[in-house]
Amino acid sequence: MMGCERQAEMLVKIQEMEFIAIELNLYLDTHPCDSEAINDYNCAVESSRKLVRKYEDKYGPLYNFGLSANCEDSWQWINSPWPWEI
Repeated sequence: MMGCERQAEMLVKIQEMEFIAIELNLYLDTHPCDSEAINDYNCAVESSRKLVRKYEDKYGPLYNFGLSANCEDSWQWINSPWPWEI
């Protein structure tokens, strides 16, 4: 599998996990005492964070506006194609 395909695959996995977290968040707005949903939400958030960290380690920042750390001495956000350009 080529690099761009791997990168795109990672982005899809991140999008899927974030979708799950958002849907569970919305569900929990109306079912705040559902402990199973709370657990599922926490797992989805943690999985999403891990996927984003893995993606950013390999391809650079995924998010702007303070959601992604800049690990280099220069601003990394502009060095590669933006996630929606892949």
